[in-house]
Amino acid sequence: MEYGYIFIETIYGFIALFIITKVLGKTQIRQLTAFDFISALLLGELVGNALYDENVSILHMSLAVITWGGLMYLTEFVTQRFKGSRSLIEGKPSIIINKGELDREVMKKSKLDVNQLQHLLRLKDVFSFREVEFAILENDGTVSVLKKSACQSPNRHDLNLKDKEVVLPITLVNDGEIIHDNLAEIKRDQEWLEQQIKHQNVKSIEDIFYAEYQEKEPLHIQLR
Repeated sequence: MEYGYIFIETIYGFIALFIITKVLGKTQIRQLTAFDFISALLLGELVGNALYDENVSILHMSLAVITWGGLMYLTEFVTQRFKGSRSLIEGKPSIIINKGELDREVMKKSKLDVNQLQHLLRLKDVFSFREVEFAILENDGTVSVLKKSACQSPNRHDLNLKDKEVVLPITLVNDGEIIHDNLAEIKRDQEWLEQQIKHQNVKSIEDIFYAEYQEKEPLHIQLR
C-alpha cells in the first residue's frame, strides 16, 4: 500500500469524523451517554480499520461513515421528537441518595458501589454522605448533588475543625463488611464498633450498608 494513499485516507477520515461531530452537536462530547460512547468507539473503529486495509477504498469508508453517522443522527432525531424513546435509548437519571438516605436498590441497578459513589461525590467537593440531601446519577455517569441546608452555609466546615485542620470522614463498614484498616487508623477495634452500633439500635454489622466515622460526631449509619 502506498504511503500517499494512507495519507489521503487519514485526512479524509479526520474530515469525515469532524463533520459528523459538528452535525450531531456539542452535546455528544459534553453529555456522553452509554449509547453515544459505543457509537463513537464503533465509528472510530470503522475508520481506523479502513486506513490499513488495502481492500477498503475511500468510497467504502465514505459509505460506512455516512451510514453510521446517519443512524446516529436518526437516533438523535427520534429522541428529540418522541420523548418516550429517550429513557429506552439514553437511559434516565436515578436518585441514589434520597433525603439523606442511600438507596441500595437503585445503586445495584446502576452497577454502582459505595467506593465509586464516594469518588463521584468527591469530584463535587463532597467528602461525607451526611452532607448530601439528594444525589442524582445522570445519564452520562456524573452525579448531581444537592447538599443539606446546614452544609451549604459559608461556615459549614466549622463542624469538622480540630486544631484548625479539617478532619475527613472515614468509612468503617461497607456493605456489611468491616474496613479493619480504617478502624486501626482511628485507633479503634471491632468491639468498640459493635458498641457504637448498639447505641443506635443496630443488631449486627451485617445489617449495615454503610457506616462513616467522623470525630466528635455519632456514627453515620445506613442500613442494608
